[in-house]
Formats: sequence, C-alpha cells, structure tokens
Amino acid sequence: MANLKVTLQALLPQHHLSRLIGRLAKLEKPAWLKNALIRLFQAQYGISLAEAEYSDARDYPTFNAFFTRALKEGARPLGNSRYLQPADGVLSQRGEISDGLIIQAKGRWYSPAELLAGDAEEAKQFDRGSFATVYLSPKDYHRIHLPIAGKLRLTRYVPGELFAVNPDTTAGVDRLFARNERLVCLFDTEDGPLAVTLVGAIIVAGIATVWGGVESPQPGSIRERQWSAEDAPAFEAGEEIGRFFLGSTVVLLSTRNDLQWHQEAGASVKVCANLAD
Repeated sequence: MANLKVTLQALLPQHHLSRLIGRLAKLEKPAWLKNALIRLFQAQYGISLAEAEYSDARDYPTFNAFFTRALKEGARPLGNSRYLQPADGVLSQRGEISDGLIIQAKGRWYSPAELLAGDAEEAKQFDRGSFATVYLSPKDYHRIHLPIAGKLRLTRYVPGELFAVNPDTTAGVDRLFARNERLVCLFDTEDGPLAVTLVGAIIVAGIATVWGGVESPQPGSIRERQWSAEDAPAFEAGEEIGRFFLGSTVVLLSTRNDLQWHQEAGASVKVCANLAD
C-alpha cells in the first residue's frame, strides 16, 4: 500500500496542484467558503486554538492566516537549554551524522551535501556533527523558530519534487528530503555553522521567511542569496524565522556532535521548549 501511495504521488502534477491549493488558501471572499474550509480542516485534524492568538476561527481573514496562526503572548516561554526546539511536531529522527550520512528512515540515508545542494566544503563542516528532523503534521503550529542565537549568512532555494513528507512516504522514497523542493538557511552561531532546511511537500503552497517573503513551489534553477557580516539579519534564540503554508519538515544540521537532546525519535515536541523536557 505504501508503494502504491508513492507511485500515485509521482504521477500527480505536484506543482500545479500545490499552486491551485495555494490560490484557494488565499481567498478572503466569500467569507462563508473560507470559514467552511477552516471549520472542516479544524474538525478533520482536531486542531485546538487554545494557544493561538485568535481563539475564534472566524477571526482569520484567510485559510492561510488560520494555518500559519501566531501563538498568543506567553504561550511558549523559552526553555533554558542551549538549543531550543525549532517547531511543533514529531522528532522523527535525530543523532550524529555518521560517515557523512543522515538517517531518513530505517534503511534510508542521504548526505548533508545532497540536502544543502552547495559545495563540498560547505557540507564537510557537518561531517562530525549532528542532525534533527522534525515533521509538522497538518494539526501543528507552523511557524519555525531559531533554536540558538545566530546571524543569517546564506539562503538557497532548491527546486525539486513535492512528495509528501509523512512517515509512510519518508519510509518509501529514497533521499526524500534531498529531492523535494526546499529552502536552505545557513546561520553563524557561537557553536559554529547551523543549517536550518525547510523542506516543501505536496500541496505546500509556499515557504515564507521573515526576511524574504514567500517562496512558492515552482521548477527552475537554484537561487542563492548571501549577506555580508555587516548586513546579516541577526536572531535571538527562539525568534521566528519562517513558516509553512501547509505541513512539512524541518531538518537541522549542527557542527556539534552532542546537543544533549534526551528525546528519542518519535517523540512529540513543542517549539522553543527544552529538548531535555
């Protein structure tokens, strides 16, 4: 069944479908349609707005606004660990980068070089480091936060496929996170380089950053942007850096080989909390 699902995804017009969903998610009128879509989605996935800025779904002007809803002030106090959790979701994989490889799922691996789509020297920085993969399901809070203070050095938009990133597809598609469309963000921190990669998926209608706006799914060539040390945007630990328009995955790469993360793969995590909690 899992192989059949993967085959069907490969046959779908992934980018066209994602753009269509994106247009629908931006509709403000008619209000009854927008509200109906939100109510249906909320019921389907059991979404609670208890921690959200607006507790009434009708207060969101579009489905996108609802989906990328902010948290109300004080909902997530920062943990006291050195590295905070970057997103709500499931910590699907974590560990050391072994022999230049990252585990995707049982029996499936990919390399930092493939994920980052940069040069060999850039990827080599992480060869003795560690990684974490957080899967955001449709019910989760969909804003991404920086786990440690840092300065943005480079972003790289990498076009690609748009397979789903749920557990079944992750277990069934080789090198999934290195094949899907993604936005690679490289930060300089006190601990050295940190890569935060926002991985797109089917019907993800865009990836937005606080410094560059929305990157919509589209074929084409790699687009890169660099900042000088003087102009680089700086972020505190726990500060928002971006958001997904529908669910996806975040992959962290650090040059540290021990981030003192105590949760095992499969644990549910909350943004900005201690990974030791």
